[in-house]
Amino acid sequence: MSVREEFDDWAASGRDKGMEERHWHTAKHVLARMPVEESDAVLDLGTGSGYALRALRERGIGRGYGLDGSPEMTRNARAYTDDPDVGYVVGDFGDLPFADDSLDHVFSMEAFYYAADPLETLEEVRRVLRPGGTFYCAVNYYEENVHSHDWQADISVEMTRWSRAEYRENFRAAGLHVAEQDTVADRDIEIPDAAAFPHEGFESREAMVDRYRRWGTLLTVGVAP
Repeated sequence: MSVREEFDDWAASGRDKGMEERHWHTAKHVLARMPVEESDAVLDLGTGSGYALRALRERGIGRGYGLDGSPEMTRNARAYTDDPDVGYVVGDFGDLPFADDSLDHVFSMEAFYYAADPLETLEEVRRVLRPGGTFYCAVNYYEENVHSHDWQADISVEMTRWSRAEYRENFRAAGLHVAEQDTVADRDIEIPDAAAFPHEGFESREAMVDRYRRWGTLLTVGVAP
């Protein structure tokens, strides 16, 4: 199944709003770090329901663009967003429909690892960013997060699982300076008492705490020279 088919199904079944609810726990902290200004143009790569651009518009960015490989996702995002300065487009992560040096920031939450060629995607991000522009790339599916390793079995789209070091290495290979890298813990999700386990695929409460409180979301920030 293609990325388009997979996520069209997700959007049609309402899973886009479910992703928004879960991702917001850490996405809100990542978005708060972005050094956006009123005139900035921002791309949300793998926009899903478009929640990130709605949040950034509340901070006054000038223009937001949401790109997704799923027509149904972009259709839903348009329906959720009543804002003439936010637009959504169906597109390929490896061929971004933007001119060189045309964007101030790129944000991506839980989508980058779906890129068919992740290094090519990084090169495209580097191309469209203006000098000094930033790429805030947030993922839960990464090598050190052992609790994510079985996710591939639940989705037909091939995913790329890089380590923290591989993210830094590939950002640099694409021409982006690595400004920071850390993990953002999910402290909002409710973790039940030990008696409730197994729960949500976790055999023990300790494993669930480890996944959300210790590993959380890996954030790598790249800056265009």
